Amino acid sequence: MVHLVRTEKQRVRFWDKMLKWLHIHLFIFLVIFTNHVISSSVVKSLPGFSGSLPFKLETGYIVVDEKEDVQFFYYFVESEGNPRNDPLMLWFSGGPGCSSICGFAFEIGPIKFNIVEYNGSLPTLVLNPYSWTKFASIIFVDAPVGTGFSFSRSMEGSQTGDFVYANRSVNFLRKWLLAHPEFSSNPFYLGGDSFSGMIIPIIAEEIAESTEANRILGIKLQGYVLGNPVTDSELDGNSKVKFAHRMALISDELYQSVKKTCKGHYTGTHKNDTMCAKDLEAISVCTKNLSQRYILEPKCDSAINDIEKMDANHRSLLEKPFKPNWNQLSLNPPPENPKFGCGNYQNLLVYYWANNETVQEALHIHKGTIKTWIRCDRNLPYRYQVESVVSYHKQLNSRGYRALIYSGDHDMMIPYIGTQAWIKSLNFPIAVHWRPWVVDDQIAGYVTEYSKGSFTFATVKGGGHTAPDFRPKECHAMFKRWISQEPL
Repeated sequence: MVHLVRTEKQRVRFWDKMLKWLHIHLFIFLVIFTNHVISSSVVKSLPGFSGSLPFKLETGYIVVDEKEDVQFFYYFVESEGNPRNDPLMLWFSGGPGCSSICGFAFEIGPIKFNIVEYNGSLPTLVLNPYSWTKFASIIFVDAPVGTGFSFSRSMEGSQTGDFVYANRSVNFLRKWLLAHPEFSSNPFYLGGDSFSGMIIPIIAEEIAESTEANRILGIKLQGYVLGNPVTDSELDGNSKVKFAHRMALISDELYQSVKKTCKGHYTGTHKNDTMCAKDLEAISVCTKNLSQRYILEPKCDSAINDIEKMDANHRSLLEKPFKPNWNQLSLNPPPENPKFGCGNYQNLLVYYWANNETVQEALHIHKGTIKTWIRCDRNLPYRYQVESVVSYHKQLNSRGYRALIYSGDHDMMIPYIGTQAWIKSLNFPIAVHWRPWVVDDQIAGYVTEYSKGSFTFATVKGGGHTAPDFRPKECHAMFKRWISQEPL
């Protein structure tokens, strides 16, 4: 065909036709492709919520593996501000195995459960005035496979681990943006809390490497947000003893003794070191009846979400070898319920809400893909492959990505002291020294900025695991300031 093109005008017309032909066929391919790998639905109302939803909610599934066996479920809430310009964030919950409903309905999303005593009727929902979706569009994804409403059609697909989880999450994001091209130019952030602190840096690094190699188009990664994050097994685990001392949970004498007898190593078993084991047992006596997620609240044992139930093979939390799944929140149909007034009572409400047939129909859940919805599944076939992601943070900072790391200062599951320790190990220059940050003329926490302000660490005063669950107004203000690149 080219040899027939004689004049400049003919060349222009020829290439114009060729480009139109390519665009038409590419569009047809994308329509067929996205329809095959993604199914989505607009949700205008939810059972338990009075009236129509005053925000835009979409739910759906995306195929994330090559064999097309694994599908991740998601809730997408469009920004209530300016969705065409506001940041887009992909949010992960902890576990691994905790449903993204934790973020969507407990922490930073647009709704929350009305905490009233369960009477057999469907639990009700209310608006969250401190939703982060006021100024950001957020995708809450059920990941890894087996979490929430995500599922696999094969046993092979159900096998997962740190790197499989990260890779499938990148696949999810690629395909989601392909199906939502109107968001491809928005500033993009990764976010999550608890165990997702081990996965998000891996995801961010994979996106960064692919972007530099021109393998990913349409992802404008700007940075990431991590709350109460699992990061380094040794530093996180060993920080519990120092935290217990700082919070006046153990005596000065016991603290000095355990530092000497255990030589700073408090995790794992110490059967061959009787003095160390004795001191750890004394610490366990002082701390075992505390709520680890928030040391100020009563410890409420129940068959639902007993997040601090210890393995019978270990005498204390401190003796248990640190694994990131300490904070898994298993939720199985219980013979007994948590007491009304306990901090974990909302777990009972979400169990009955999410397993309700009308709720699942409203969310457009594929029938037959799961038997019982579980908020946090302790029994995932999950392979823990990474002990520390500190090096990922250093690499991401060198690439110019922003980071906000925040910790509730009353969380004993992942104490802020351990988070401070790994941040200090990065040796970033301090841009703004430790200072209070304020909300409504009251101190909301303390903040330190590193590396010319690109890396921010903040404590949330009175916060637990996780901070937005306990201090929603303060965390709302913190995130809004940070995402707007304003000082906390």
